[in-house]
Amino acid sequence: MASEEEPLAGRVTTGVVRVGQTVRRPVGPWTDAVDTLLEHLHRVGFAGAPRPLGRDAQGRQVLEYLPGELGAPAGTYSAAELFSIGRMLADLHQALASFVPPTGAVWNRIIPPDREDLVCQNDVAPWNLVRSPRGWALIDWDGAAPSSRLWDLAYAAQSMAGLRADRPVAQSAARLRVFVDGYGLDGPSRPALASMLGRRARAMYDLLRDGASRNHQPWARIWTEDGPYWLAASHYLQANTSTWTAALS
Repeated sequence: MASEEEPLAGRVTTGVVRVGQTVRRPVGPWTDAVDTLLEHLHRVGFAGAPRPLGRDAQGRQVLEYLPGELGAPAGTYSAAELFSIGRMLADLHQALASFVPPTGAVWNRIIPPDREDLVCQNDVAPWNLVRSPRGWALIDWDGAAPSSRLWDLAYAAQSMAGLRADRPVAQSAARLRVFVDGYGLDGPSRPALASMLGRRARAMYDLLRDGASRNHQPWARIWTEDGPYWLAASHYLQANTSTWTAALS
Protein backbone atom coordinates (compact mmCIF):
# COMPACT_ATOMS: atom_id res chain seq x y z
CA MET A 1 0.00 0.00 0.00
CA ALA A 2 1.36 3.41 -0.95
CA SER A 3 2.36 5.57 2.01
CA GLU A 4 -0.34 8.17 1.32
CA GLU A 5 -3.13 5.58 1.31
CA GLU A 6 -5.16 5.26 4.50
CA PRO A 7 -7.60 2.50 5.42
CA LEU A 8 -11.14 3.66 6.16
CA ALA A 9 -13.13 2.82 9.27
CA GLY A 10 -16.32 0.78 9.27
CA ARG A 11 -17.61 -1.94 6.96
CA VAL A 12 -15.34 -1.04 4.07
CA THR A 13 -15.25 -2.91 0.77
CA THR A 14 -11.93 -4.65 0.18
CA GLY A 15 -9.48 -2.37 -1.62
CA VAL A 16 -11.18 0.93 -0.72
CA VAL A 17 -8.74 3.52 0.67
CA ARG A 18 -8.49 7.23 1.32
CA VAL A 19 -5.88 9.31 -0.51
CA GLY A 20 -5.89 12.92 0.65
CA GLN A 21 -9.33 14.36 0.05
CA THR A 22 -10.36 11.48 -2.22
CA VAL A 23 -11.49 7.87 -1.88
CA ARG A 24 -10.19 5.20 -4.28
CA ARG A 25 -12.29 2.13 -5.09
CA PRO A 26 -11.74 -0.90 -7.32
CA VAL A 27 -13.86 -0.62 -10.45
CA GLY A 28 -16.52 -3.08 -11.58
CA PRO A 29 -18.70 -3.38 -14.67
CA TRP A 30 -21.17 -1.00 -12.96
CA THR A 31 -18.71 1.79 -12.05
CA ASP A 32 -19.30 3.92 -15.16
CA ALA A 33 -23.06 3.89 -14.52
CA VAL A 34 -22.51 4.78 -10.84
CA ASP A 35 -20.29 7.71 -11.85
CA THR A 36 -23.00 8.95 -14.20
CA LEU A 37 -25.55 8.70 -11.40
CA LEU A 38 -23.36 10.57 -8.91
CA GLU A 39 -22.60 13.29 -11.45
CA HIS A 40 -26.34 13.73 -11.98
CA LEU A 41 -26.90 14.14 -8.22
CA HIS A 42 -24.15 16.78 -8.09
CA ARG A 43 -25.62 18.57 -11.10
CA VAL A 44 -29.14 18.79 -9.63
CA GLY A 45 -27.83 20.03 -6.28
CA PHE A 46 -28.16 17.01 -4.02
CA ALA A 47 -25.33 17.44 -1.50
CA GLY A 48 -25.61 14.07 0.22
CA ALA A 49 -23.43 12.01 -2.11
CA PRO A 50 -19.75 12.10 -3.11
CA ARG A 51 -18.83 13.64 -6.44
CA PRO A 52 -17.11 11.32 -8.95
CA LEU A 53 -13.62 12.45 -9.96
CA GLY A 54 -12.66 9.98 -12.67
CA ARG A 55 -9.95 7.28 -12.47
CA ASP A 56 -6.46 7.24 -11.01
CA ALA A 57 -3.25 5.83 -12.51
CA GLN A 58 -4.19 2.37 -11.21
CA GLY A 59 -7.58 2.53 -12.92
CA ARG A 60 -9.45 2.89 -9.63
CA GLN A 61 -12.61 4.94 -9.23
CA VAL A 62 -11.83 8.29 -7.60
CA LEU A 63 -14.50 9.89 -5.44
CA GLU A 64 -14.70 12.99 -3.30
CA TYR A 65 -13.91 12.20 0.35
CA LEU A 66 -16.75 13.23 2.65
CA PRO A 67 -15.40 14.21 6.08
CA GLY A 68 -17.55 13.70 9.13
CA GLU A 69 -18.80 11.15 11.64
CA LEU A 70 -19.76 7.74 10.29
CA GLY A 71 -23.26 6.66 11.26
CA ALA A 72 -24.21 5.79 14.81
CA PRO A 73 -25.04 2.19 15.76
CA ALA A 74 -28.33 1.07 14.22
CA GLY A 75 -31.33 2.13 16.24
CA THR A 76 -29.64 4.83 18.32
CA TYR A 77 -30.60 7.94 16.35
CA SER A 78 -32.83 10.39 18.18
CA ALA A 79 -36.32 11.21 16.95
CA ALA A 80 -35.11 14.51 15.51
CA GLU A 81 -32.27 12.75 13.72
CA LEU A 82 -34.58 10.08 12.33
CA PHE A 83 -36.91 12.75 10.99
CA SER A 84 -34.04 14.56 9.27
CA ILE A 85 -32.61 11.34 7.80
CA GLY A 86 -36.04 10.53 6.41
CA ARG A 87 -36.13 14.00 4.87
CA MET A 88 -32.71 13.41 3.31
CA LEU A 89 -33.93 10.17 1.73
CA ALA A 90 -36.97 11.98 0.29
CA ASP A 91 -34.66 14.64 -1.17
CA LEU A 92 -32.50 11.89 -2.66
CA HIS A 93 -35.46 10.16 -4.27
CA GLN A 94 -36.65 13.48 -5.68
CA ALA A 95 -33.18 14.11 -7.15
CA LEU A 96 -33.07 10.59 -8.59
CA ALA A 97 -36.48 10.96 -10.25
CA SER A 98 -34.97 13.02 -13.08
CA PHE A 99 -32.04 10.65 -13.69
CA VAL A 100 -32.05 8.91 -17.06
CA PRO A 101 -29.59 5.97 -17.08
CA PRO A 102 -27.22 5.87 -20.04
CA THR A 103 -27.99 3.41 -22.80
CA GLY A 104 -26.55 0.01 -21.95
CA ALA A 105 -25.95 0.90 -18.29
CA VAL A 106 -24.72 -2.03 -16.20
CA TRP A 107 -25.77 -2.15 -12.55
CA ASN A 108 -24.69 -4.25 -9.59
CA ARG A 109 -28.10 -5.81 -8.90
CA ILE A 110 -27.79 -7.40 -5.45
CA ILE A 111 -31.38 -7.99 -4.27
CA PRO A 112 -34.33 -8.13 -6.71
CA PRO A 113 -36.76 -5.31 -5.82
CA ASP A 114 -40.54 -5.51 -5.74
CA ARG A 115 -40.59 -3.43 -8.92
CA GLU A 116 -38.46 -0.82 -10.69
CA ASP A 117 -39.43 2.83 -10.82
CA LEU A 118 -36.20 4.55 -9.75
CA VAL A 119 -32.46 3.95 -9.60
CA CYS A 120 -31.77 3.77 -5.83
CA GLN A 121 -28.69 3.61 -3.62
CA ASN A 122 -30.10 0.38 -2.11
CA ASP A 123 -28.10 0.38 1.14
CA VAL A 124 -29.37 3.40 3.08
CA ALA A 125 -28.18 2.25 6.49
CA PRO A 126 -26.12 3.66 9.38
CA TRP A 127 -22.88 2.07 8.15
CA ASN A 128 -23.18 4.14 4.94
CA LEU A 129 -24.37 7.37 6.55
CA VAL A 130 -22.00 10.26 7.27
CA ARG A 131 -22.85 13.28 9.42
CA SER A 132 -20.88 15.69 7.26
CA PRO A 133 -20.44 19.47 7.50
CA ARG A 134 -22.93 19.82 4.65
CA GLY A 135 -25.53 17.53 6.25
CA TRP A 136 -26.35 13.82 6.05
CA ALA A 137 -24.53 12.06 3.23
CA LEU A 138 -24.42 8.52 1.87
CA ILE A 139 -21.33 6.63 0.81
CA ASP A 140 -20.77 3.26 -0.93
CA TRP A 141 -22.85 3.54 -4.10
CA ASP A 142 -21.62 0.34 -5.76
CA GLY A 143 -25.01 -1.33 -5.18
CA ALA A 144 -26.98 1.41 -6.92
CA ALA A 145 -29.48 -0.13 -9.34
CA PRO A 146 -33.10 0.13 -10.48
CA SER A 147 -35.48 -0.44 -7.58
CA SER A 148 -38.53 1.29 -6.11
CA ARG A 149 -39.09 4.07 -3.63
CA LEU A 150 -41.00 1.84 -1.19
CA TRP A 151 -38.46 -1.01 -1.35
CA ASP A 152 -35.66 1.47 -0.64
CA LEU A 153 -37.68 3.20 2.09
CA ALA A 154 -38.56 -0.09 3.79
CA TYR A 155 -34.91 -1.07 4.14
CA ALA A 156 -33.87 2.42 5.26
CA ALA A 157 -36.66 2.61 7.85
CA GLN A 158 -35.77 -0.78 9.34
CA SER A 159 -32.05 0.00 9.45
CA MET A 160 -32.14 3.64 10.56
CA ALA A 161 -34.97 3.31 13.09
CA GLY A 162 -33.57 0.06 14.46
CA LEU A 163 -36.70 -2.06 14.05
CA ARG A 164 -35.33 -5.22 15.62
CA ALA A 165 -36.67 -8.17 17.56
CA ASP A 166 -35.24 -7.05 20.92
CA ARG A 167 -36.94 -3.64 20.82
CA PRO A 168 -40.45 -3.20 22.30
CA VAL A 169 -43.00 -3.09 19.52
CA ALA A 170 -44.51 0.20 20.67
CA GLN A 171 -41.09 1.86 20.65
CA SER A 172 -40.35 0.54 17.17
CA ALA A 173 -43.73 1.75 15.93
CA ALA A 174 -43.07 5.25 17.24
CA ARG A 175 -39.61 5.39 15.65
CA LEU A 176 -40.97 4.10 12.35
CA ARG A 177 -43.63 6.81 12.34
CA VAL A 178 -41.05 9.56 12.90
CA PHE A 179 -38.82 8.32 10.07
CA VAL A 180 -41.70 7.95 7.61
CA ASP A 181 -43.13 11.35 8.58
CA GLY A 182 -39.70 12.84 7.89
CA TYR A 183 -39.78 11.21 4.47
CA GLY A 184 -43.26 12.62 3.90
CA LEU A 185 -44.76 9.42 2.52
CA ASP A 186 -48.28 9.89 1.19
CA GLY A 187 -51.17 8.30 3.04
CA PRO A 188 -52.19 5.67 0.44
CA SER A 189 -48.62 4.26 0.33
CA ARG A 190 -48.29 3.78 4.09
CA PRO A 191 -50.13 0.45 4.47
CA ALA A 192 -48.07 -0.93 1.57
CA LEU A 193 -44.87 0.12 3.32
CA ALA A 194 -45.99 -1.49 6.58
CA SER A 195 -46.57 -4.82 4.86
CA MET A 196 -43.28 -4.58 2.96
CA LEU A 197 -41.00 -4.26 6.00
CA GLY A 198 -40.90 -7.98 6.78
CA ARG A 199 -40.42 -8.97 3.13
CA ARG A 200 -37.54 -6.53 2.70
CA ALA A 201 -35.74 -7.83 5.80
CA ARG A 202 -36.29 -11.41 4.63
CA ALA A 203 -34.76 -10.52 1.26
CA MET A 204 -31.61 -9.43 3.08
CA TYR A 205 -31.54 -12.68 5.03
CA ASP A 206 -31.95 -14.69 1.82
CA LEU A 207 -29.09 -12.78 0.18
CA LEU A 208 -26.74 -13.62 3.05
CA ARG A 209 -27.85 -17.25 3.27
CA ASP A 210 -27.44 -17.83 -0.45
CA GLY A 211 -24.11 -16.01 -0.52
CA ALA A 212 -22.82 -18.16 2.32
CA SER A 213 -23.90 -21.35 0.53
CA ARG A 214 -21.71 -20.29 -2.43
CA ASN A 215 -18.94 -18.83 -0.24
CA HIS A 216 -19.52 -15.51 -1.98
CA GLN A 217 -17.95 -12.57 -0.13
CA PRO A 218 -18.77 -10.34 1.60
CA TRP A 219 -22.12 -12.09 2.07
CA ALA A 220 -20.61 -15.26 3.57
CA ARG A 221 -18.82 -13.20 6.22
CA ILE A 222 -21.87 -11.08 6.98
CA TRP A 223 -24.01 -14.22 7.17
CA THR A 224 -21.83 -15.46 10.01
CA GLU A 225 -22.07 -12.13 11.80
CA ASP A 226 -25.64 -11.03 11.07
CA GLY A 227 -27.65 -13.91 9.59
CA PRO A 228 -29.61 -14.62 12.80
CA TYR A 229 -30.30 -10.91 13.24
CA TRP A 230 -31.94 -10.56 9.82
CA LEU A 231 -34.04 -13.70 10.26
CA ALA A 232 -35.30 -12.52 13.66
CA ALA A 233 -35.94 -9.04 12.26
CA SER A 234 -37.97 -10.40 9.36
CA HIS A 235 -40.16 -12.50 11.70
CA TYR A 236 -40.62 -9.55 14.08
CA LEU A 237 -41.56 -7.16 11.30
CA GLN A 238 -43.97 -9.59 9.66
CA ALA A 239 -45.66 -10.56 12.92
CA ASN A 240 -46.39 -6.92 13.78
CA THR A 241 -47.58 -5.64 10.42
CA SER A 242 -50.91 -4.52 11.88
CA THR A 243 -49.09 -2.42 14.49
CA TRP A 244 -46.92 -0.73 11.85
CA THR A 245 -50.03 -0.06 9.76
CA ALA A 246 -51.80 1.56 12.69
CA ALA A 247 -48.74 3.62 13.62
CA LEU A 248 -48.44 4.99 10.09
CA SER A 249 -52.13 5.73 9.60
